Amino acid sequence: MLHALIWDVDGTLAETEQHGHRVAFNAAFADEGLPWHWDEALYGELLAITGGKERLLAWWQRLDPAAAAAPGAAACIARLHARKTEHYVALVDRGAVALRPGVARLLADARAQGLTLAIATTTSPANVDALLRATLGADAPGWFACIGAGDVVPQKKPAPDIYHWVRQRLGLAAADCLAIEDSAPGTQAACAAGLPVLATRSRYSRADTLPPVLADLDGLGEPGRPARGHQAGRPWQGVVDVDGLRRWHPG
Repeated sequence: MLHALIWDVDGTLAETEQHGHRVAFNAAFADEGLPWHWDEALYGELLAITGGKERLLAWWQRLDPAAAAAPGAAACIARLHARKTEHYVALVDRGAVALRPGVARLLADARAQGLTLAIATTTSPANVDALLRATLGADAPGWFACIGAGDVVPQKKPAPDIYHWVRQRLGLAAADCLAIEDSAPGTQAACAAGLPVLATRSRYSRADTLPPVLADLDGLGEPGRPARGHQAGRPWQGVVDVDGLRRWHPG
């Protein structure tokens, strides 16, 4: 049976990347006097690397492998990432990032029907907390029985570690959960952990090749603005709700 919805954050709860994380990275680069700038196309390419610190390291290795391997490089990346997080939280607090259509509705539906909510993400806890409070209210972090974020596991998506970590803390079997993801790394992580997955593709993941999922959609939909995609291999359009998820769920 379906007992829990485990949500990804970036690209799933909100389109955080284009006007949130990317802007914050560039602001942090400027603060540090670095001649780096990630435009939308480059940032889309870099999103294949999950985790902000990991993304920074991969970029630095591309530009200057020796400097990226030098003593003190890890501390530099940590400082730069912390500054980026400050910029991101400020952007979110100013309303620069909104929830995707249908997210607030489905969260409310799940809470009303007694489903457990959780989060499994590679982004930092501060980023998650800021987004939830700014978009859903000050008490929103308390809606989630478990928030797995940042560096709580050694390997980030597409490794399944974060899903194992969250599921174990919920005390639920993988078959009792459903993951909501937007990208290839996220869906791969959830599938590798044995969870059924609803994919709601985001701006940067429209062309991703996904593993088999319960449904592959362009969103969750709202009344008058249906989501579109495929469910069980057949064309589908409509509004995703808890009753529908229960019908799709293999349990």
